[in-house]
Amino acid sequence: MRLPEPYRAREAPLAPLLAKELAEIVCGRALWTMLLLVCPLIGYSFAQAVSLYGEASASARQSPVLAASLSPLDGVLVPTFGAFYVAVTLLFPFVAIRVLGKEKESGALRLLVQLPYRSSTLILAKLGAVLAAWTLVSIPTVSALAIWAMMGGHLAASETVNLLFGHVLYGLLVGAIALFAATIADSSATSAIIALAVTIGSWVLDFTLAGHSGLAAFVAQLSLTQALRPFEQGLLSAGLVLGVTGAIAGLSALASVWLPPSVPTQTKCIRSVPCVLATLLALGLATQIRQSVDVTEDRRNSFPAADERLLATLRLPLIIKVNLAPEDPRYADLQRNVLAKLDRAMPNVSIILAGSHRDAASQAADDAYGEIEYSYGARLDVSRSTSPREVLPLLYTLAGVQPPAPARGDEYPGYPLVATADAALFWFVGGLPLLIAGAWWWSRRPPAKSLFTCKGAQS
Repeated sequence: MRLPEPYRAREAPLAPLLAKELAEIVCGRALWTMLLLVCPLIGYSFAQAVSLYGEASASARQSPVLAASLSPLDGVLVPTFGAFYVAVTLLFPFVAIRVLGKEKESGALRLLVQLPYRSSTLILAKLGAVLAAWTLVSIPTVSALAIWAMMGGHLAASETVNLLFGHVLYGLLVGAIALFAATIADSSATSAIIALAVTIGSWVLDFTLAGHSGLAAFVAQLSLTQALRPFEQGLLSAGLVLGVTGAIAGLSALASVWLPPSVPTQTKCIRSVPCVLATLLALGLATQIRQSVDVTEDRRNSFPAADERLLATLRLPLIIKVNLAPEDPRYADLQRNVLAKLDRAMPNVSIILAGSHRDAASQAADDAYGEIEYSYGARLDVSRSTSPREVLPLLYTLAGVQPPAPARGDEYPGYPLVATADAALFWFVGGLPLLIAGAWWWSRRPPAKSLFTCKGAQS
């Protein structure tokens, strides 16, 4: 007899459930196969990144200006983690599907839902197993960071932790997509197709809608590729974290609705409506939150500290009318160098993109194309510059304040390092794969006395 829900939730211990989920995912071939495939991929990307960084460092030895442009975040960390991002996008769904797909195919799911656990508890336990699997899969990437540090490379704590946090969120998001796909599909193969359709489809979505405005721009923000870009740029965005967390929670809630095999499909569809609406509401709220923190050591996403303090005191609305098309390279420069920084530094900024619907002919005939109009209070001025060196004095003039005195000692020194990581390839193609193979062999040996063993659990 099935226990009443309150009694089941009160009496069921979580430790055996978590142990069972972890044993299930560790005993499968998908996790270890992905680990073996990721090792040479990460190793090659890391070696190439260090080689290019070393060449740039050799040229910057005698030039402080060139040295200041060398950041390990851009030169080493982002390329190395980029290879990991590709692996997680294409391979990690197969690992995440393992936590549910095998049970569904073998019929063990019907027994699992009879255990004294809520469906939401079962999904959370499986999501915890997915996080544990991602942690194991990230071992080659973390070892690359350790090798870089042992070579004498610089690692800024805030940049590195922020990038790792972004990849954790992305891995959980891909895992939640795969988990939901496993609940709605009848087989692991179908689940993998659904999950890959979403992950690869997001690449196509991001590519086709890049540079558009309005509704197309909002849809483009839903692409999975957008989830990592701010972290790679050294930004910790509150809206992005809320949006990704809301998507993970929404997918997990949908998975818990679709998990019980005995519930009719029509009932599941009806119960899914509140989850979908709540997820869309969370995503909508996330797009309205613009607060973000620049965690980069070189403050590339911010103005100098003195300017930031002065801009924060300008309380009147600043309206910026940009007469440029979104695909114009000048707009990209303006957005990166001026608009995004102003939006974080000033309390009340509105940006109007006036040239978004103009074709090439109308742009050529319009003498005002390329102008950026700044309106602060009752004053207005126009500029065509995309450099903060010209825009900031213009804003100070509009506000009637004196520019701050430039502070000394805030210059980013850069971290050139002439080195090569060719020897590290032996670790990624030899030592680490051997350790992984040994751990795989050890995981196939069930303990003498255990509730959960790997016997017969291979996929």
